Amino acid sequence: MSEYTVTIQWERGGDRFTDKRYSRRHTWSFDCGLDLAASSSPHVVPLPYSDPGAVDPEEAFIAALSSCHMLSFLYVAARQGWCVDRYTDQASGVLEPNPAGRMAVTRVTLRPAVAFSGQRLPGPDEIQAMHAAAHEECYIANSVKTEVRCEPLPAA
Repeated sequence: MSEYTVTIQWERGGDRFTDKRYSRRHTWSFDCGLDLAASSSPHVVPLPYSDPGAVDPEEAFIAALSSCHMLSFLYVAARQGWCVDRYTDQASGVLEPNPAGRMAVTRVTLRPAVAFSGQRLPGPDEIQAMHAAAHEECYIANSVKTEVRCEPLPAA
């Protein structure tokens, strides 16, 4: 078992709070020493109460799924003997009511473009099989109810 910790810190400052007119900006502090500015999404909470220059939980959720899939894909490719030179993903997610009527990220679409090198290159079917294996091995995808799609793109 592994345990991961993140410290989330928010302070009211001079805002009244009870009138719902308070800043949603806060800090995520990771155990590696990185502090990251975070906020509610401006799509959810209007300016100036959200900070468009900070990461919001929805973006972080999509990034976590994308990053985990990539790390799993790199592991699968290396295990199979393929040499990956570059991996880029243009991931997106949809926030909408779920079947219970609650707002949720109901779908995340990964659009990875992977460049390989070597004397032998994987074909489209082999690449798709590696993405399927990566999806099965991705800890984050295995942890959520959200539908996670993977639509690989050709390398640029």
